[in-house]
Amino acid sequence: MRTPLRLLHAIAGFVGLVIILRFLGSTAYAELYGDAAAILAAKSCIVWRLPVLIVALAVAGATGFALAGSSPRGLAARKLARMRIIAVNGMLVLVPAAIFLFWKAEAGEFDATFAALQTIEFIAGGVNIVLIGMSFRDGLRLTGRLRRDQQRAI
Repeated sequence: MRTPLRLLHAIAGFVGLVIILRFLGSTAYAELYGDAAAILAAKSCIVWRLPVLIVALAVAGATGFALAGSSPRGLAARKLARMRIIAVNGMLVLVPAAIFLFWKAEAGEFDATFAALQTIEFIAGGVNIVLIGMSFRDGLRLTGRLRRDQQRAI
């Protein structure tokens, strides 16, 4: 049972990371090289794909809790602590920001509020990418696929 659960956990975490990277990448590209229509398209894409991201991260979290057992220690405890931060950051900052920025873009309101919230969204998204990356690293360590001496070489 642990092998399929580990595989599901890894896939869900990877899908979540890729989606977050795509969200940030499409937003950055639209902001740097696009016009109002490109920004609206990026924001629309994000809002309509949020449910997929939420499900992926929920599955990663649930399988992580199941894999960690009733009293996690060490790397597993750190992964769970990170997952809580990722979830809070996502649900309290990133999801509301994505929806609000979509509404603003749809209304053509690319004002100071839009710019400020966009900056906050980039920072919060970057934090989640780093935390998910650290969890990947620790997951590889837990499964024995990455040793400490291998990590230093990376």
